[in-house]
Amino acid sequence: MKTDRRDFLKKTIYLVGFGAAANSPLRVFAESKELRLTVLHTNDWHSRIDPFPATDKKFGGQGGAVRRAEAIRKIRESESNVLLLDSGDIFQGTPYFNFYGGELEYKLMSEMGYDACTLGNHDFDNGIEGLIKQAPFRKFPIINSNYDFGKTALANLVEPYRIFSKQGIRIGVFGLGIELTGLVPDNLYAGVSYNDPIKAAIKMGQFLRVEKKCELIICLSHLGHSYKENKVSDLVLAKSEADVDIILGGHTHTFLDQPVLETNKMGNKVIVNQVGWGGLRLGRLDLTFETQGRRKNLASSQLISLGNLG
Repeated sequence: MKTDRRDFLKKTIYLVGFGAAANSPLRVFAESKELRLTVLHTNDWHSRIDPFPATDKKFGGQGGAVRRAEAIRKIRESESNVLLLDSGDIFQGTPYFNFYGGELEYKLMSEMGYDACTLGNHDFDNGIEGLIKQAPFRKFPIINSNYDFGKTALANLVEPYRIFSKQGIRIGVFGLGIELTGLVPDNLYAGVSYNDPIKAAIKMGQFLRVEKKCELIICLSHLGHSYKENKVSDLVLAKSEADVDIILGGHTHTFLDQPVLETNKMGNKVIVNQVGWGGLRLGRLDLTFETQGRRKNLASSQLISLGNLG
């Protein structure tokens, strides 16, 4: 498989520490035993199950669920601790969704072994009932922390967060969704209340860090990478909180050649990434954790282009 490798850091970047370790200099990794985690992520798949048509002037022949599955399989063969996540807008964009309502998308993602996803605005295109209807085909949780589903039938089908354990590392994952007003017809999300995503992120970050003792906190965001106008986005979110380590974004279909490193309220670096749309790219972040104090480091980042399988 052809891979566009973007090892954008020649040296490992120190991300976040705890207590006095937060201001410590980098140490040679060989001095202490390390644990390694690989985070794979997608966003805005938009029901692109097949590759783009060969006649497409920009993306002809690229993408496709088969290529993504093969890329994930190969990575899992070489890495022991892999987390696979999606940042929303799985639905809508091809006749597959029009005919099957999301069944194929959920089945394929389940076969690929996705660990979690969040909701995008287009995931409501068949309404709340559409999400409920497709739930049996989904073997991974939907996570969202700033929509209140209490008055809907989704109340027990969407989780505010999920904690994963990889070789003893506790990883807290939560999700944030964009305001649906103006993007989705009112009747399709009736009963769903939107809450401020920044306040939700601050509350959830503190909860996962302090109460749940998570050593890594990941936000699956469908807020959008950035905007010219004064609007909440991934970059605004990163600057506004203190506990999130990684923001994996969606909605704006932003192709980033490498993650953005934004400084949070505590002066620590937050990884912000997004990999475009249409299933054309697979994002990969490789992190190491020093056992002494569980200090986190970003060892490398890759943007995997899903072109040819050969």
